Amino acid sequence: MSLYPSLEDMKVDQMGKVQAQMVNEAIRASQQAQALPASAPPTHDHYAPPPYPIHPPQTQTQPKSGLELLYPALDEYMGLEFTQDIIAANMPEYLPVAQRPPGTMGVAVGASSVMPSGVVAPISGSSPGLQRGQVTNAIREVILCKDSDGKVGMRVKAINKGVFVCLVKKNSPAAMAGLRFGDQVLQVNGQTVASYSMEKVHDMLRKSPPNGIQLAVRDRPFERAVTLHKDSTGHIGFQFRDGEITALVKDSSAARNGLLTDHHLLEVNGQNVVGLKDKDISALISECGQVVTVTVMPTFVYKHMMKHMASSLVKFMDHSIPDL
Repeated sequence: MSLYPSLEDMKVDQMGKVQAQMVNEAIRASQQAQALPASAPPTHDHYAPPPYPIHPPQTQTQPKSGLELLYPALDEYMGLEFTQDIIAANMPEYLPVAQRPPGTMGVAVGASSVMPSGVVAPISGSSPGLQRGQVTNAIREVILCKDSDGKVGMRVKAINKGVFVCLVKKNSPAAMAGLRFGDQVLQVNGQTVASYSMEKVHDMLRKSPPNGIQLAVRDRPFERAVTLHKDSTGHIGFQFRDGEITALVKDSSAARNGLLTDHHLLEVNGQNVVGLKDKDISALISECGQVVTVTVMPTFVYKHMMKHMASSLVKFMDHSIPDL
């Protein structure tokens, strides 16, 4: 599956693939023509060069700022603006190093949580939770089908001219495709849904064919996955209340690996824990092996996200263990 920093990148990549295919066809046709006798008619008159340059001139662009690298093309989410001042006031750890207040712990701005090829992980590499808990911070294509009842298993909500996933049902096609609470739906079957109402998007899904429903989805903002290792007593080194990380244990795996307070737990080993009670989350962590990957989001963003979602739907959320 290809990952893209923006919807435009996805479209340009798709156009580039089509262009490359046309060039290859032209080369093959030219080679066939050269191999024919001089009296033989050409066999490639069906080919016409594209009406636009295949290799447009390169244009210089300004280097991206740290915030653009952290979450490309994002300036607001559910009406919450991510300006430099807003981030500095509420989650300064996500600012570039040079702009952080003195003594502020930070996260790696611009770093991707997707494991690159060639990464060395002799302890964590075999952990299913590490594989399930990967965060892309990108736009991705999702292909859905309908179940036996003709449903895809998700509900959306329109907020500030954006369409967001507010419910993914357990064992549904949406759950199996990796859709998650808080993801933003950008397109349905190639049609941009910005400014669409909830009812219109649901109607588009109902009228879609049973198979091959294409969605362009943007991940939840500022989420990241942190992989931790239990100590000899089975602890990973942080405390939480109502899903919010409130304290770190000195010299613990949580402290060493950059977990931060004022962040909310979203997933444990890729399993959704939004809406679960603290005792259930603790039990889930206890049942994990020696390696635990937690997905977190700044509390400032989490509370804004939850404020716009129907709390009555939380109990219907998918909390199953995702397949690899």
